[in-house]
Amino acid sequence: MATRGAQDFVPESADLRTLAAAADGCRGCDLFRDATQAVFGDGPAGAAMVLVGEQPGDREDTAGQPFVGPAGRLLDKALVSAGVDREAVYLTNAVKHFKFSRAAGGKRRIHQTPTRTEVVSCRPWLFAELDAVDPDVVVLLGATAAKALMGNAFRLTAHRGEALELPEDADLTPLHARPHVVATTHPSAVLRGPAERRQEAFDALVADLRAAARLLDNRGART
Repeated sequence: MATRGAQDFVPESADLRTLAAAADGCRGCDLFRDATQAVFGDGPAGAAMVLVGEQPGDREDTAGQPFVGPAGRLLDKALVSAGVDREAVYLTNAVKHFKFSRAAGGKRRIHQTPTRTEVVSCRPWLFAELDAVDPDVVVLLGATAAKALMGNAFRLTAHRGEALELPEDADLTPLHARPHVVATTHPSAVLRGPAERRQEAFDALVADLRAAARLLDNRGART
């Protein structure tokens, strides 16, 4: 099947439940073929902060919810350390289906990074979520999420933790919402990193989440 993109499958609705139901029927790229289900975002419809990761992992694909695996547990810990209430944020991913390969002769599913084409194909779902939630701050977790909204030339290492704005290019980010943006590492990168530097990497993630929380404080959290 040629990649067509998700736009034809996204309903004209600002209701997150309607969007989530439609996402499970998306055939905008081939990733739906092997995944168990689409994993849409989760959280309050009026969340002041949205966190965007790369894609669902093995646990998320099975459960149908974002950030419920090991990376999600580390993110929970980081949010607590940063003083951010996870129940008050909306969590989602740039790509809604799990991309994986299987180890030779085994059943274990090994994460594969989605291609740029797959990210762009799935991006209309992310745009729909952001317009529906209309957050004040978006935190981009990892390079894939950062490039999905900031453009392919964006370099996470050069701008992590900074208060950023979305590109003005309407073709790149055709959003009504214009939130502040903070880019940081994905929690899975903390888990994959060298054990002797894991605490340092975790502390850096917490610092970036605190920077995002300060932007909320400055703009006034929603009631």
